[in-house]
Amino acid sequence: MRRRRIALATFSSAVAVLAAVLPANTASARPADKGPVRLNQIQMIATHNSYHRELTDAEKAVQATRDKGWWNLAYSHASLPLQFSSQRVRSIELDIYPDPQGGLYSKPIVRREAGLGELTDPEWKKPGFKVFHWGDHDYGSSCVSLAKCLGQVNSWSNANPGHVPIPILLEFKSTDPAYEKLGGPRSPRWDAPIMDKLDAEIRATVGDDKIIKPDQLRRPGLTLEQSVLKYGWPTLKESRGKFLFLMDNKGADVQTPYLEGHPNLENRVIFTDSAPGRPDAAFVEQNEPTGAGQQEIRDLVRRGYLVRTRSDVPFDQARSGDTSRLEAALSSGAQVISTDFPVIGLAARYGSDYVAQLPGDDPARCNPVNAPRSCRSNHLER
Repeated sequence: MRRRRIALATFSSAVAVLAAVLPANTASARPADKGPVRLNQIQMIATHNSYHRELTDAEKAVQATRDKGWWNLAYSHASLPLQFSSQRVRSIELDIYPDPQGGLYSKPIVRREAGLGELTDPEWKKPGFKVFHWGDHDYGSSCVSLAKCLGQVNSWSNANPGHVPIPILLEFKSTDPAYEKLGGPRSPRWDAPIMDKLDAEIRATVGDDKIIKPDQLRRPGLTLEQSVLKYGWPTLKESRGKFLFLMDNKGADVQTPYLEGHPNLENRVIFTDSAPGRPDAAFVEQNEPTGAGQQEIRDLVRRGYLVRTRSDVPFDQARSGDTSRLEAALSSGAQVISTDFPVIGLAARYGSDYVAQLPGDDPARCNPVNAPRSCRSNHLER
């Protein structure tokens, strides 16, 4: 018995030492089971500039005369539904420009200087919001209008209703002053009335019942941040087949008009890219997952925030094939990890086989930092 007690004590000491040195991202560091898996306890791959398509060779030749970094635009993504169905992508990013009357961006300067006519897709002429990268310079898009992009996503969702919730990042863009001086259009200012129209278009296109909104998280008498940190996000069961919209901008020029009269995002659709301590804080971007950034992300995730980071920055990893940034992003626990290279082959033109994917074959996985131990990645989607 004495030998058994000594052996047991030795074993217990070894376990304690091992627990102390195990990194925070290991499965053994996950919290004990405390109910069902929640929206913020999973992890997924997102595409950066998910709509992006390269221009023709004639337009690229003009781009090269105006932009020393034109090569930075040499990438194209599959259409949004194919990213979901064939590339295990579960989050997208769309750059949006207001176009209240329609047709504002249909005659870009680069295209004109390439000797080509105006853009022919009829979506360019419709009022609403346009989806492209850089006014007058880099406008190739697989879905020209926000309504068309969201319509494609919603159709795929209706055909696959058991999918995990899909975060859609929206980057609010404005036209380039340099091209405005050359005669290009000037985009309208992002003011409160345009923000209201954006919310209305999202609701009308996707359907209000398919959107996870700040109002659903906020509790009476508490700020949005207090509600999220105390009561958490909706369960995965409540969130399957739905979307949540995230603002990919930190600047006051965009955030102030969106928050005006809505300090806790009352009646709003989009979660702002906020900071701990603010009443609207539920979603935080930390795009650097290495070094101190990794620990910052882990802390945010453990506290209950939703976090987006980036696994690569064009085109360093694509050229080197280095996966250390990707590995840091995965282990950080950031729920949304954005990449330009979600499948094998996209980086080959830059000399490597770099790809940013989740381990395994599932389109989402249990979060390595905060998922309960009962979570199973192959059960996240139905």
